[in-house]
Amino acid sequence: MQAIRSRDTQPERLIRRLVHAQGLRYRVAAKPLPDLRRTADLVFRPVRVAVFIDGCYWHGCPEHYVSPKTNAGYWSEKVARNVARDRDTDERLSQAGWTVLRFWEHESPDMCADKIARTVEGIRRCGDTA
Repeated sequence: MQAIRSRDTQPERLIRRLVHAQGLRYRVAAKPLPDLRRTADLVFRPVRVAVFIDGCYWHGCPEHYVSPKTNAGYWSEKVARNVARDRDTDERLSQAGWTVLRFWEHESPDMCADKIARTVEGIRRCGDTA
């Protein structure tokens, strides 16, 4: 497990590069809430947007997750706990006024970056008129 990357994966780096090219600045692998022991892949603090790029295996992608043949009980429970923690994280951040965006690693980086940019810019525009 030590060799498995928890940050700076290829999908994350691609999406970060595209978001940065659109002029947006963000924090990488940061805690959106100080008292929550969970980190988002990209955090836009001023507009309260947290972005997660989930791996298909570790987060139980409905399209690509395949239960392992070795020690299936342990790994299936591990993935189920990850999914439950993801839902809990989404709920806690939403209750604190954050917008949560989740993408699967297999999704198009261009599409993900565009949705992130639209969301951040949309929130900024709404905040400017208030």
